[in-house]
Amino acid sequence: MPEIHIIGAGLAGSEAAWQLANRGIDVIIHEMRPKKASPAHKTEYCAELVCSNSLRSDDSACSAVGLLHEEMRRLKSLIMQCADATKVPAGGSLAVDRDGFAQMVTQKLRQHPKIRFVAEEITNLPINSSERWIVASGPLTSPSLIEAILSEVDHQSLNFYDAIAPVVYKDSIDFDKAWYQSRYDKGDKYDYINCPLDKDEYYTFVEALKSGDKVEFHDFEKAEYFDGCLPIEVMAERGLDTLLFGPMKPVGLTNPHTPGQKPYAVVQLRQDNKEDTLRNMVGFQTKLKHGEQQRIFRMIPGLENAKFARLGGIHKNTFIKSPVLLDNFLRLKKSPNISFAGQITGCEGYIESASIGWLAGFFAACELRGTTPQLPPRETAIGSMLYHLQDDTNVENFQPMNINFGLFPTISGETTVNGKFRKIKGTERKQAYCQRALAKIDEWIESL
Repeated sequence: MPEIHIIGAGLAGSEAAWQLANRGIDVIIHEMRPKKASPAHKTEYCAELVCSNSLRSDDSACSAVGLLHEEMRRLKSLIMQCADATKVPAGGSLAVDRDGFAQMVTQKLRQHPKIRFVAEEITNLPINSSERWIVASGPLTSPSLIEAILSEVDHQSLNFYDAIAPVVYKDSIDFDKAWYQSRYDKGDKYDYINCPLDKDEYYTFVEALKSGDKVEFHDFEKAEYFDGCLPIEVMAERGLDTLLFGPMKPVGLTNPHTPGQKPYAVVQLRQDNKEDTLRNMVGFQTKLKHGEQQRIFRMIPGLENAKFARLGGIHKNTFIKSPVLLDNFLRLKKSPNISFAGQITGCEGYIESASIGWLAGFFAACELRGTTPQLPPRETAIGSMLYHLQDDTNVENFQPMNINFGLFPTISGETTVNGKFRKIKGTERKQAYCQRALAKIDEWIESL
């Protein structure tokens, strides 16, 4: 049986390789690290998480991303297997030990008898070749490969900028001011550390964010941020109170140092490694210069003497116009021997990227075995994520997207036993989406 080549060992490439290898296909993973570094990666591990260590909500009963987690578990996802094995406390979210997670993914792939690695940078695409390839090079695709891709897709690509949040050493946090508590006391109380700001402290902090020195763009660059990952200072520029309804919202938290007095704003820090020596500043991705980050973030009560294990940064993400360029099975229309997977397709988020990697691997395995793949049900999270990459309704404004219930076929209500129509709203509606999706994914898995 022919072998298949995968470019990139990120979350999508790793997942695609695992699905192919477990279906008996020989896989060659081409990964340029450690031979050549990317602007954001720090290690040579597969599936390195370069931004947050959180895969977001793990609630499969009411959350779209939690639903996708559960679907991927049922689909025997490598990424979910390793995430569950290396998780750290994070309330209702699924956060992982960053290095432990990547090390486990790497170990499993390198030990698989059907997978081998080649440490090299791929700089061209084998258009209409007899070889089968999956491009899973991610949002940090090397400039040489970007040029090769652009030359084959008529420059139909888009860019946006993604920013990374700082990580603080926990032992440098002042617990005379900070305290442990999850919002609304969900999960273990030690999942989050909270730093409170009063009204004057908050507005002084916002003004510092707005006036702080930031990384400048080149004249030819235009910043187009993904709304789900805006730099903290960009949010501050949108309005003085914007952060009070975003990462600094104080709701669901009570400061034990000031009984009966609610904080005006709160900065939360989430556990970043299993030993709980590092804490990630939740929602504080930034393009501030490094010196400014230390100065401004030390204005936060409890972080006056903070030591940073990693400061925030900014990098450019690249993605293609998938609705125009790819077919239903993620293959390049002009050259079906090449598929695309992961964030380069226009999905956004760790588990979303892995899910498209899963599909690319599954589709390619079916093709190499001479069978026509079955598309996942549209009502599922993974099916809705795929549909986003196929939806050409407004292709000129095609943007990266996290999984959300807005991508699913609508559930507006139900007919009751007496024949009347009843609208379903709020939590009940989310639960209906999740129940329908899990029933459909189980049916699909059984059919496979």
